[in-house]
Amino acid sequence: MSGGTRPPELSAHGGNGRPATSGGTGRPAGDGGAGRLEVADVVKAFGANRAVDGVSFVAEAGRITGLIGPNGAGKTTLFNAVAGEYPLDAGSVRLDGEQIGSLPPYRVFSHGLARTFQIPRPFGGMTVLENVMCVPERQAGERFWNSWLRPGLVAREERRNMERAREIIEFCGLTKVERQLAGAISGGQQKLVELARALMADPKIVLLDEPGAGVNPALLDTIVDRIVELNKRGLSFLIIEHNMDFIMSLCDHIVVMATGRVIAEGEPDTVIADPQVIDAYLGGAIQ
Repeated sequence: MSGGTRPPELSAHGGNGRPATSGGTGRPAGDGGAGRLEVADVVKAFGANRAVDGVSFVAEAGRITGLIGPNGAGKTTLFNAVAGEYPLDAGSVRLDGEQIGSLPPYRVFSHGLARTFQIPRPFGGMTVLENVMCVPERQAGERFWNSWLRPGLVAREERRNMERAREIIEFCGLTKVERQLAGAISGGQQKLVELARALMADPKIVLLDEPGAGVNPALLDTIVDRIVELNKRGLSFLIIEHNMDFIMSLCDHIVVMATGRVIAEGEPDTVIADPQVIDAYLGGAIQ
């Protein structure tokens, strides 16, 4: 990883969305534990249009899984369904064996699934640091009476959150802009803010929707480096991306969608040689 920045500690996820302390034990790669996402026969329709039509695959724990396909294949609709933004019309989604399909987003989040968006959605009027600090759920300061009755608790928790947020911000290469408004930084930096916010939740798996889209090469290298380092620590990823160099360099396993269905999956070299993939997604461009 460029820059030698130490990755933030990943704790064993307790399902409460709270940040790990800087003294966390971490979740080493290959511990066979958290982050296995199983999508089974998922259907999501809008009227007569089945945008996701019986999709099944597994994103194994501790691995980086790519989800590719042409525009209109249903990839982002599937992401939205998995993350709870859309209720499923059929099928199931399980995270480490627990059913999360059709749960509302805040409950999916609490189970350990975090996601970013194709177009970043920071709180533009808040600083980068504030964007990251506001992630943990059930902070004492959210209850106005605690500021009067338990000010010490509120202050201690805020200090812990700030320390953790700054650790993650440094890891993501955003320290120089942490006091800037998130709406005033570049699109690539905003994508790193989204990654930082996801990490603040101490997730089991992170869903990244086109993290490389519109990002300059230097920042893209930073994003790739951070994903690789986090995966070495045991964090699972499911990534939508059109940049094939990005996908080929990162992913252990690739799932290909077209017209709402999975048409191929497997190791990257095998998938890009599949005739259906070449016809449906790559248009014969790869030789």
